[in-house]
Amino acid sequence: MATSPIDRRALPAGSKVQRWKARDGWDLRVFDWPAEGPARRGSILFQGGRGDIFEKYLESFAHWHAQGWSIRSFDWRGQGGSGRLTPAANCGHIEDYGDYVADLGDFYAEWSASTPGPHVAMGHSMGGHLLLRALVEGVIRPDAAVLVAPMLRFKSPFGPFGERAARLLGGLGNPSRPAWKGNEKPYTTETRASLLTHDPDRYSDEIWWQTQQPELLTGPPSWRWVIEGFRSNRELAADPRLETMDVPVLMLVARHDGLVDARGALAIGPRLRDARMVVFEKESAHEILREADPVRDRALGEIDQFLAARAPQP
Repeated sequence: MATSPIDRRALPAGSKVQRWKARDGWDLRVFDWPAEGPARRGSILFQGGRGDIFEKYLESFAHWHAQGWSIRSFDWRGQGGSGRLTPAANCGHIEDYGDYVADLGDFYAEWSASTPGPHVAMGHSMGGHLLLRALVEGVIRPDAAVLVAPMLRFKSPFGPFGERAARLLGGLGNPSRPAWKGNEKPYTTETRASLLTHDPDRYSDEIWWQTQQPELLTGPPSWRWVIEGFRSNRELAADPRLETMDVPVLMLVARHDGLVDARGALAIGPRLRDARMVVFEKESAHEILREADPVRDRALGEIDQFLAARAPQP
């Protein structure tokens, strides 16, 4: 069972939720929690995964904030509190993952120019994929980066033909329609909870927030999201700039991840110029930072050690 020194179902004192407009005027929901007092450690930009909301990570934010880090995070466009890009109810849609990267780049530029360093970028799942892509493309350049269960390969019932199958199925109708009805994977008998975490208390926090604010709920992805995800993963894995990108990276991987194919991260991590890999076995599902205490505590300890070494206080 989860043990926590904070109320995971309330915004912490001193934090605020605000809005930020992307270059095309799209309105994104932002969480901001500045550090207090003179002992400021630096600034963290944390980005969640597909369908995530920043409230899911308040417990981790509190851990870093207590060390003096300022925390900021935004819901990706088309999900959470940042609106929807298709009239299909709660469907998480995107036309091109490049739109996500553009939002991240513009937000990062403003954030890094207005907050104290060192600057650290963190991303979970889809957020980890987009962070790594932005790093490789030179869109952002933090002092250090942390990728948590990064979505670097899809699990597919069609194996190596997954992208071809997605393009075929998505092309049978409007690709902005939901790719499936429910759950995180349409072909699994596992529950959504078991795919994400072994900790029922932390899983229930997400459901509580969605019940209190139904507009935050993001349902299944669109076919376009799936198709573009296959493409973005394929192109990132083939990008020769992976070997020359020199921002220090810590990558936390759940080897038996039931939601993303961990083999993608395990293949890409060693190709990075300056990366530390930490692998969790069957004790961890996809949401490493929302796992049972032994897993979560180990993950936070690894992150703390990494930041102390690679993003030291000036």
